[in-house]
Amino acid sequence: MTASSDQCAWRRQLHGSLVILKKNVLLYYLKPPVLIFGVLFPVFFFLAFKMGRSVSPSGVVPGMVAMALWFTATAIGPLVTPWERRAKTYERLISSPISLRSILAGDVLSGFVFGCAISVIPVILCLLLTDARIANLSLLIGGILMGALSFSSLGVLLSAPPAASPSNIMLLSNLVRLPLLFVSGIFVPIGQMPGWAAWVAPLSPLSYTSALIRAAYGSVPYFPIWLCFLMLFLFTAVLFSASCRFHNMYRAKGL
Repeated sequence: MTASSDQCAWRRQLHGSLVILKKNVLLYYLKPPVLIFGVLFPVFFFLAFKMGRSVSPSGVVPGMVAMALWFTATAIGPLVTPWERRAKTYERLISSPISLRSILAGDVLSGFVFGCAISVIPVILCLLLTDARIANLSLLIGGILMGALSFSSLGVLLSAPPAASPSNIMLLSNLVRLPLLFVSGIFVPIGQMPGWAAWVAPLSPLSYTSALIRAAYGSVPYFPIWLCFLMLFLFTAVLFSASCRFHNMYRAKGL
């Protein structure tokens, strides 16, 4: 009887997370700030990096895919919670029969799905418009999936501070995302970075995702493949646990 009730409770929490995912897809995916910070940012960075430089497609494409995934997967979390706080719907969510952990899991899934969906676009475009070819499709899929999960967990963590305006959270988000972008081997290989940057790079989940995507396109990764997957799993677990802790802390303070 206990096992059956536990299973029913688990299914109810999972269903709640999926409902949160559906709500975010319908309400927030096409919001202008999501499209600007999640889609246009990587395009502008790519153009700034590529224009005027003789860089081969094999050197540009993996970075473009990783950058698109980075910005899109981290765009949902920092925007959804402030919007709901401002609309006074956040209180209804946390007072619902599902746990805060399940609500945050739904937000993580929202960023995960958005990041995976948008990152497919540069992959397809680069296959059609450049001579860059995928050497290991399963590695590319695995890198995108694990990277999206880790990045979306970071986005949900960044949404923890109480703020009624999305712009405040996005400012904090960009203070974290942009420095990590520049030390993660997207524009300059980690092996060619200054010593301090090479020491900071392993602290970014984007470094490991970029290494996996580069390996999928036939380049030699800076980190071993097994280490990349292990670190992305650890980043996801730590970031999601931290998200639950900080959201609970602010909730207990009534913020």
